[in-house]
Amino acid sequence: MARMHARRKGKSGSIRMIDRSEHPSWSSLKPREIESRILDFARTGKTSAEIGGMLRDQYAVPDVKIATGKKISRILKENNVYPEIPEDLKNLISKALKIREHMEINRKDVHNKRNLQLTESKIRRLVKYYHSTKTLPAGWKYRPKEAKLMFE
Repeated sequence: MARMHARRKGKSGSIRMIDRSEHPSWSSLKPREIESRILDFARTGKTSAEIGGMLRDQYAVPDVKIATGKKISRILKENNVYPEIPEDLKNLISKALKIREHMEINRKDVHNKRNLQLTESKIRRLVKYYHSTKTLPAGWKYRPKEAKLMFE
């Protein structure tokens, strides 16, 4: 699939294990234990990507969805621990804020000005999607000044 703002295709990607039908026997945690670990990590403020990485690296859980039958985000939603703003949107907003901060210092940096436009375009697309799926409230809108206050 092609990139959003470039006319080229991506070549990188992680390789999954071959047998994806059942939870491997060498993994030490059972599905209920995995869910409890996920909730513990979420309560300490970890994101779903960080939780997945920690489960993979420290607890030898190759794939949470195979082990539990649910994705990490669904487990968090079922237990009302899911963050108010989805992780991907939050990451894009923080990226846009960093670019804005850079632009305040370096006013003539036209390349990063374009990068800011592309990033904010991605934010608007995601907000539109999250409004349609009712993940975000209907009145929620990205405003850089409010976002800066939210991330401080």
